Parts: sequence; C-alpha cells; structure tokens
Amino acid sequence: MARRSIAAACVAVLLACLPGAAGATVEKWPSPLDFASQLDLECFKTDAYQPPATVVTLRHLNPVLAGQPAETVKVGARDQLCVPVAKNGKIPPPVVADLIQFVDLSCYQVRSIGVESKLKLTHLNPVVTAMGVPSTEVMVGGTDQLCLPVVKNGKFPPEWVLQFVQYLDLKCSVLFPAAPLGIQLTLSQLNPVLANLPKQQVKVNEARRLCVPVQKNDQKIPSDILDVIQWVDLEKFDITPGPTPGPIALALDLTHLNPLMSAWPRERAVLSGPVQLGLPVAKNGKIPPG
Repeated sequence: MARRSIAAACVAVLLACLPGAAGATVEKWPSPLDFASQLDLECFKTDAYQPPATVVTLRHLNPVLAGQPAETVKVGARDQLCVPVAKNGKIPPPVVADLIQFVDLSCYQVRSIGVESKLKLTHLNPVVTAMGVPSTEVMVGGTDQLCLPVVKNGKFPPEWVLQFVQYLDLKCSVLFPAAPLGIQLTLSQLNPVLANLPKQQVKVNEARRLCVPVQKNDQKIPSDILDVIQWVDLEKFDITPGPTPGPIALALDLTHLNPLMSAWPRERAVLSGPVQLGLPVAKNGKIPPG
C-alpha cells in the first residue's frame, strides 16, 4: 500500500508540471523560430471604441530595428481584433499551439511619422513557403496601429501562458508597394472561444502593414520571454473571404492582459467580418533562432 501511495504521489507531481496544468510553468519556451513561424492572425473589423486617454512610448524589440528612435503615440479608437488561426488544416505543434491559441490582439489607431525603412521580407510559415512565395522588398512608413493582448469573454489562459502572451504588443506601420500575394488559404480558428466558427476560405490580396514587437514605457519584460517575442514580425494582407454559411456578426467582451493596461475597463467589441491576415515574416534575412 505504501508503494502505491508513493507511486501515486509521483504521478501527481509529474502531472502538475505539464504545461496545461493549473499554475504550471515551462522549463523552456519554444524556440523563436518555432513560435514566430506558426503565428498567423486573422483580423476582423470591429465597431469603433475609444479607450481611456492613454499616451505610450514605444521602443523596438527586434534586433533589425533596434537602432530606431522611440515613438510616443496617443492610443486612438479600436478598429480590429486579430485572432489566431491555422492555415489549410496545419495545426501548430504542441506547446507552440498552447501559446498561440491565446494570442488575441485588439488593435487601435495611432499616428506617428516614424522612420521610413527599406526592408526585405521573407515568409516563415511552412504552408506559405511551400507555395513558393518569394521574398519582397518594401518601404515601411508611418505607424498607424498598436495591437495589444486581450482575452475574449473572460476565458483566461493558464497562468504559464498568461506570463508569456501578456507582453506581446505589436506596432503596425504602413508599407508600400502594396503588392498582392495572390494565394488562396483555408483558415480555421484556434482559440476556444471562436472554435465554433466555420472554416473560412480567403484570397490573400495586397500587403498593407508590417507589425513588429515593441516595448511600452520601458516595461520590464522577462529575458526568457523577450528572447522569443522580439522575433514576432507579421505582414498584414488584405483578404477577400469566400462564401460562408452566414455573415460574421459576433459580440465579444475584451479584457486587457498587459499590466500597463490593467486599469482599462472591459470592452464590448462587435466583429463584422475578416478584413486582413497577418503572416509571419523575417526582415533582411535575419531568421529567428531555431
């Protein structure tokens, strides 16, 4: 009997250490390449919402843009909610999927001239690279969006996931030329709150924005998390959705995750249809460590 009790206790300890267990932590996050290359976000147009008056200073995290000056912006009206999706039925691997399924970003209008930069963008996701999509050279201009981590309808991720996703803030800038990607994809929702939405066929059109990771107001980001999120670059493309069983019109409650926005109230957001798709890219040949 004593041996059985000891064995049961050992099993309980092992189970408690699994990533999905309550209060669990991970010994090692996914590699930057494993995480960044699998993060695809479908962006829905929302009704306008003006958050509390907030001014933030943004500093680049990615090494390619680390030398650019900080930008101070006033957070304007919300215009998008971006949610994690899989493409063509290719689900990210375990642990990576455990994190990505809770990457929901609420995007707000901002205005900043920024620094005009010429960049070479290379796609990272295996589904897109297998289609033979070439690298492109673009000019990146002024900042027009700030995307902040949220949860939908109070469905918070496990604590170990929250530790990670709460620091994923993206600054989006206009890019040109707006060249069309010209591919067809089938998107399926990864977050449990939207799991009942049907798969969506989309045509990927012109590139409009480049979204890059930033730090807000000198906020301290744990070094092990920073090592991963600093490589998250998403190129946002306009999309044309194919036929669906019905129009998308969905009301959600959004709660902000980043500690700097903890005083913001819950937001009501009404989604009116998918308008853009964020696909992971690398800048100037600097592939995330993998």
